[in-house]
Amino acid sequence: MKRYDNIVPSLFLDFMQMQEFAKDPLVFTEGAGIRLKTTDGHAFIDALSGVFTASVGHGNRAVIAAIGAQLEHLAFAPPLHGTNPAALQLTELLLRVAPPGVGAAKLLSGGSEATEAAMKLARQFHRQTGAPHRYKIIGRYGGYHGGTMGALSAGGGRERKAPFEPLGTGFLHVHPPYCYRCPFDQLYPSCGRTCAELIGRTIEAEDPQTVAAVIVEPISISSAGFVVPPPDYLSRLRQICDQSGVLMIYDEIITGFGRLGTMFASEHFGAVPDITCCGKGMSGGYAPLAAILIRDRVARAFYGEADDNVQFHHGHTFGGNPIACAAGVAVLTEILSHDLVGNARARGEHLRARLEEMAARYDLIGDVRGAGLLQGIELVRDRATRAPFPRGARPGKAIERAARERGLLLRCGDNFAAFAPPLTVSDAEIDEMTALLDASIAAAQRELAA
Repeated sequence: MKRYDNIVPSLFLDFMQMQEFAKDPLVFTEGAGIRLKTTDGHAFIDALSGVFTASVGHGNRAVIAAIGAQLEHLAFAPPLHGTNPAALQLTELLLRVAPPGVGAAKLLSGGSEATEAAMKLARQFHRQTGAPHRYKIIGRYGGYHGGTMGALSAGGGRERKAPFEPLGTGFLHVHPPYCYRCPFDQLYPSCGRTCAELIGRTIEAEDPQTVAAVIVEPISISSAGFVVPPPDYLSRLRQICDQSGVLMIYDEIITGFGRLGTMFASEHFGAVPDITCCGKGMSGGYAPLAAILIRDRVARAFYGEADDNVQFHHGHTFGGNPIACAAGVAVLTEILSHDLVGNARARGEHLRARLEEMAARYDLIGDVRGAGLLQGIELVRDRATRAPFPRGARPGKAIERAARERGLLLRCGDNFAAFAPPLTVSDAEIDEMTALLDASIAAAQRELAA
């Protein structure tokens, strides 16, 4: 590590205070399966798939070979002039696994690009179909759709947005379907799905002829919390959007490609969007890759003669890059050929059982929730009343510190901890992860009591 000591503070990492990070930095050098190694020789279990990304594990030889083979032929194709076989092969695969009704895809480099593209596509769609005044985008408080200005504007996490405000115009927000801490102080299902109905009322209050789209994460996990909606929330939201002529956008950057035990969250929840944003696990972390998947009824508005000028007016230099697309093809092939979606479903049940067993022993675990291999716990001061810890206590961060000391990397907010291991994970590896979590919770509990 000494070789890098002087340069570490000069590299700005994501959401990281570099002065603090430099005191005890993590510099990863190797990865295999669910495990990572650092320059100082420490080994870690990656219980988060990097950032919900390493879907087929680290060091996957089939993906590495596919990237190497593509490098031998073509590393970059000029996107203003044409495409390449890897991009076409990936598009063919995406259309095969996409939600029903999808007939087109736009290839991109990352999640923020995908959500930005989806919102731009929605606005242009309405302009080209006789509703040019539809421009407003409705998002949710606590949601996170990426770090670029448009994505931040659609997101609802104050800690991410505050340093950059004022943000874009035409973005509205409603409260999320957070049943454990309902913002309307109601209980599901007697609540009548107030969280969904509020979106319909917001569309009406704003005038439906001014609203272009609603963008939601099917399951939302950010520093603002871990929100799993009730099972009929998205199907009701689908009805509301249809009744109002508003496009429905899913941000499936995290939940797509098997994470929930289904290929996409739209299958898990039984409600298909007009535009699906996907990325992360799509390339397994082997190359920057994302996409938007577009239903036929929307895509049709973008086909015409040259003089019609109705093509999607959007592009990125590395969209459809042959190296990234080759990685995507290889990762999707691994997911399909090894039934990693089924593995995520089965191993997710095992993970859920382990977390629920821990919840029975630790009073600070108020709730266990999730789907497939995206599971987490909410941390509370009093389980009976669901009273949270005081703002400065940050029990999730105490667990995160204890877990790192024990060689476990997971996603922790102030009041939650979540797992999202690679889709290749085994029951034995889940047992190893949860044993380390158990020890970390015990340590954190002692720290909080001190």
